[in-house]
Amino acid sequence: MKKLEEYVRSIPNFPEEGILFRDVTSVLQDADGLHLAIDTMQNLIKDIEFDVVAGPESRGFIFGTPIAYINHKPFVLIRKQGKLPCETVSKEYELEYGTATIEMHKDSIKPGQKVLIVDDLIATGGTTQAMIQLIESLGGTVVGIVVLIELAGLKGREKIADYRVDAALTYEGK
Repeated sequence: MKKLEEYVRSIPNFPEEGILFRDVTSVLQDADGLHLAIDTMQNLIKDIEFDVVAGPESRGFIFGTPIAYINHKPFVLIRKQGKLPCETVSKEYELEYGTATIEMHKDSIKPGQKVLIVDDLIATGGTTQAMIQLIESLGGTVVGIVVLIELAGLKGREKIADYRVDAALTYEGK
């Protein structure tokens, strides 16, 4: 049986020169790779008690929904600005080259709920930090963050040092 890291395709010089891009589509395109990714992430969070799973579009949906399903928990969508139909709360955050805004429905998290954040990747930590702020603004408590890949060289974990972060794979480079 292949190891999880064998399913991740590394693409040099994408999206720009000097970047080694870690591509999760190669994991998703292989039934065994997808199964291994979900099982590995699920194993990492087996000791976390949570009420709700939250994940950002689009790859957070891909990995978060099966984890919510396995644990019989609801899944909360965190989307780009203007994509949700009901009343929302939003958070603007810094990107490498500009800013972005994410939103979630105002009624998606109830005060006191324990929330597990699931995403494909943590790099600089900006998106994760914004998700935490959104969840906490609604009265939720983030009890854990699980990702498929952590790019440790980008030091995203430092922005969210007060939270438990688990990664199925960690790459030291950028």
